Amino acid sequence: MLAPETPYEAKTTTPDQQYTWNWQINELAASPYPVPPSTDPTLPIPPTPPAPPVRRRSRGGFRAWAIGVLALVLFFIFGTGLFAGWQFSRTTTAAGSATVSTTQATASAQTAQEAAIAKDKAGVVEVKVTTQSGSAIGSGVIIDARGYIVTNNHVVSGAQSIEVVLSDGTRLPAQLVGTSAANDLAVLKINTTKQLTAIKLGNSSQVQVGEDVLAIGNPLGITQTVTQGIISATGRTVSEGQGEATLTNAIQTDAALNPGNSGGALIDLQGNLIGIPTLGAIDPEFNTPASGVSFAIPSNTVASVVSQMLANTPA
Repeated sequence: MLAPETPYEAKTTTPDQQYTWNWQINELAASPYPVPPSTDPTLPIPPTPPAPPVRRRSRGGFRAWAIGVLALVLFFIFGTGLFAGWQFSRTTTAAGSATVSTTQATASAQTAQEAAIAKDKAGVVEVKVTTQSGSAIGSGVIIDARGYIVTNNHVVSGAQSIEVVLSDGTRLPAQLVGTSAANDLAVLKINTTKQLTAIKLGNSSQVQVGEDVLAIGNPLGITQTVTQGIISATGRTVSEGQGEATLTNAIQTDAALNPGNSGGALIDLQGNLIGIPTLGAIDPEFNTPASGVSFAIPSNTVASVVSQMLANTPA
């Protein structure tokens, strides 16, 4: 038989034991160190002490750092912008100055051209020639207010009569004073009570390649035509053809010259006569005039030849 189950006897505590327990509980609650839980199931579970407050890390330092970085970035951006603006301002100013200088130089050159044309235009005449085979036209330059005109010999060669048309349209008969076939030059004389404009002879030895020049003449019978160009070269030796004159020290220019310009004026921007346009180059492949390649007898040759002619002419 099974022994009867012994009834459970409740355990009691004495006041001293209770005091001791309370003291242990109080000590546990006051202790900052964790105490391992008791294994006695009859002991009450002590309350969990509250968690200590969590200190949040101050954000003041991070904000200061971020502000500093932002300030550096802004300083860099604005500094770069200011430098770029300064550079742009310098470039713009320089470009503006260059543009102004170029504009002023262009305006100055144009003013000089206009002044030279106004000064010399009346000194260029149209020369009309009647020959046994027909008629021809060319140009001439008044070099002396007494009525002496220089032109090309090939313009008046074989002439039966010569007529000069002044810039104002006045028509006057002309006499042939002298010729130089070797230099392709001729001198004419007209008599008039009109005040004539004589073009001053310049020094062709002083002309420079690249120098601006103007050609005044009567191409294709279109009177008082002016074309512009530069001195392309100097000291050229050019033959006018078999049995014809050979020009020495000729001035090459790209100013447009056409039939009728022969005997006209090639002037510099001071209005000085530096050459007598005489012929244009011929393209041998197509046997046509080459564009922008023409030649003029230098003014020093003109002065030498004309002075010899006039020396033998009665005043």
